[in-house]
Amino acid sequence: MNQPAEAQDQPAEARDQPARVQDLRVDIDGRALVDGVSLRVPPGRITALIGASGSGKTTTGLALLNEYPPGARVTGQVHTPDTLVGYVPQHPATVLNPARPVAALLQDIARTHVSHLPRRARRSEIRHRILRALAQAQLHDGETLLHRYPHQLSGGQQQRVVLAQALLTGARTVIADEPTTGQDAVTKQQIADQLAAVAREGIAVLLLSHDLEVVRALAHDVHVLRAGRIVESGTPEQLWSSPQHPWTRELLTPAAPAEPSDGPLAPSTDAGTPAGETAPGPAAAKEAVLQVRSLTARHGRSTVLHTPELHLPPGCSALVGRSGSGKTTLARCLAGLHRTYDGEVLLDGVALPRSLRDRTREQLAAVQYVFQDARAAFDEHRPVLGQVMRSAIRLRRVPRPEALAEAERTLGTLGLSGDLVRRRPAQLSGGELQRAALARALLARPRVLICDEITSGQDSVTRRKLRTLLADLVRTHPEMSLVLITHDRDTATLATRIAVLDDGHLVEQGATGQLLTAPRHPLTAALLQPAPEVSAASLR
Repeated sequence: MNQPAEAQDQPAEARDQPARVQDLRVDIDGRALVDGVSLRVPPGRITALIGASGSGKTTTGLALLNEYPPGARVTGQVHTPDTLVGYVPQHPATVLNPARPVAALLQDIARTHVSHLPRRARRSEIRHRILRALAQAQLHDGETLLHRYPHQLSGGQQQRVVLAQALLTGARTVIADEPTTGQDAVTKQQIADQLAAVAREGIAVLLLSHDLEVVRALAHDVHVLRAGRIVESGTPEQLWSSPQHPWTRELLTPAAPAEPSDGPLAPSTDAGTPAGETAPGPAAAKEAVLQVRSLTARHGRSTVLHTPELHLPPGCSALVGRSGSGKTTLARCLAGLHRTYDGEVLLDGVALPRSLRDRTREQLAAVQYVFQDARAAFDEHRPVLGQVMRSAIRLRRVPRPEALAEAERTLGTLGLSGDLVRRRPAQLSGGELQRAALARALLARPRVLICDEITSGQDSVTRRKLRTLLADLVRTHPEMSLVLITHDRDTATLATRIAVLDDGHLVEQGATGQLLTAPRHPLTAALLQPAPEVSAASLR
């Protein structure tokens, strides 16, 4: 948040002034992050910034909070109304105190708005405001989430808690940085509805997004950024119907539909399998790299996941489900990051210790995890290249010169140049850090590679390239099991097999082609059928 100022205490004309940026330039060591950007963010309208990772969207948005990267040189003008500005970051975990439960994080904000009430009335009013803000942020199970800590929430839940914080403050301008990143189609529509409702209340919304479907449905005005400059502006109708700049045309080109794969490991349907599941069969179990048996995971005293049987064969498998369905908890159990569970996780038929602290060097290398929030997975004080090559040094005992060369080669294949990876994480975009995290995991040469929403938060061009890279990994590493946790249908269809989770339960699993064409569970149909466009009806 910027300097606090109670919105209700400001005159109407102050609240109705648009936030403005004029000829903004932000550079570090002569490299321009933003170069001559000018735009307005009027009240009651949704203004969108789109562009590739590293194009300057987040730097421009944070300028409205008077926040800039360390060592930045700033010129130009930034004007914001004398009211609160709320910010919902792309990586919500970075602004949530991991040592405090959700209730405490929200109570601190709500408390400042009830000081005028009699002391005996404050507690109930605080609770009322918190639950209302959680509901507005599409967290309808707020009562349950209040007692959890941030690390016990999915990425999507963390994001909506931060949105609830912004709504609690009474902010009159909200910067939403990738609010639909990593969200399933149902939740995406709910967040779109909420942002539209926020705008209808007269709040100015600056939407920074790679989700072109949501931008097209929601935005009143769209600015296209490339290399820190606005190359084209207009309404969604103008840009989508007749884009003028070559980069706009490339950015807005729809992805080619993915072809589902029914590989030799795809099992046949067994009508006797409970809960609409497809039986893995003895061949799948025998060939599985990773197996899950009778796994029941808990957060504190609450059971959050129950997976009786899951087989992850060589090749690509996908875990899909709504935000909070248990996908990340399951993945963390596989990786040894969540140890409060009953049951077994077996690698090549051998049970893995629950905690990564008890796993051998070889077991640690064998199961690698690429996190949704790549920024939180890097040490902010050390260059990225050094952190990437440590996987080869620590897990495979590769000599430092060889590890350095291997790291540079791998990063290069992911489109990260030698100069870029010698910078610290703060100087890379979220998309660039996500690719660096993938390189770090690959240097361990894993048997199982878990990718948690790694195509989320990427622009359409980078997302297409990353899907191609993942498909190439499957072809060039036939012995590896690639596990994709995703809400993105196009990414899920890279997989041979898909497992669907709902409210902590495995409700369906089977061959990708089968689940795409003849799903047996309603949630599977909602998640995997060709995604309906985010409805623009009643949004504006």
